[in-house]
Amino acid sequence: MKITFENFLCGIPARDYITQDIPYQEQINEAGKMLKDADYVLIGAGAGMSTAAGTQYGGSFFEENFGEFQKKYGKGPYMQDMYSAGFYPYPDEESYWGYWSKQALLGGMELDVTPLHKCLLEALSDKNIFVLSTNADGQFVKAGLPEEKIFCTQGDYFHIQCRRGCHNKIYDARKLFSQMNQARKDCKIPSYMVPKCPVCGGPMDMNLRKDGYFVQDEAWYHAEKLFSEYLSEAVHKKLVLLELGVGFNTPTIIRFPFEKLVREHKNISLIRLNLGAAVVPENFGKRAVGIDADMAESIRDIAGCCKSE
Repeated sequence: MKITFENFLCGIPARDYITQDIPYQEQINEAGKMLKDADYVLIGAGAGMSTAAGTQYGGSFFEENFGEFQKKYGKGPYMQDMYSAGFYPYPDEESYWGYWSKQALLGGMELDVTPLHKCLLEALSDKNIFVLSTNADGQFVKAGLPEEKIFCTQGDYFHIQCRRGCHNKIYDARKLFSQMNQARKDCKIPSYMVPKCPVCGGPMDMNLRKDGYFVQDEAWYHAEKLFSEYLSEAVHKKLVLLELGVGFNTPTIIRFPFEKLVREHKNISLIRLNLGAAVVPENFGKRAVGIDADMAESIRDIAGCCKSE
């Protein structure tokens, strides 16, 4: 049976979550064995993966890079990190893009590939892998994974769209963002730089899923099709679901669907890495490993097991 992204999604959590009482090294060894024996590995990457890899969003990083925004708007509930600041009610388009052009730059465009992403892909280089990600930073592409092996469901920091989604097209804004960052003064960009929708003339927005107007363009649907084809084939093989840093912010996209797959297919196993949220359904038994530890360390340790004979 063909598995589409629509029927892959799941909003139902398990009812028998447990924290596995197993020594760390035993869990690492078991996860390494699962991956060694796998024919297919579907990676589900959430925000925790980017954080573990060293990407910074708040704290001293935000204060150092967005201090002018904190001074202008006050720290309040918004100017604490790059996630919260995106929801600030900016007074005009010049201010809106003054902020977002900088977040796009620091959150994606200027980020070098992280050693952790490279380590992970190198460890799985002999496997048929696919990445399902809710991250917008483009790290898996930077690490060398072909775009046809990645489905980023929530958009990225590199494209913009009509704010009302009046047409099914998104636009590469990297050059524009660079120009905005050079021209920004007092947290604002010049009025002539404010992007306008080429179809309706209205305002533009980041192509990030944050409301009902998110544009799923032809490339999005193509990635969805490739994901569907991969999963429809993989569920009949020895498949391991490697879940990295997926919490309960958007669990219906990766976390709950992964659990659903394991429930429905006895040939599928789950490796869940998440500091503070690594609980797994008890009835999965030995087909699930939930590692509640520093994720960067866990990935490197598992990678070491995969490379050893």
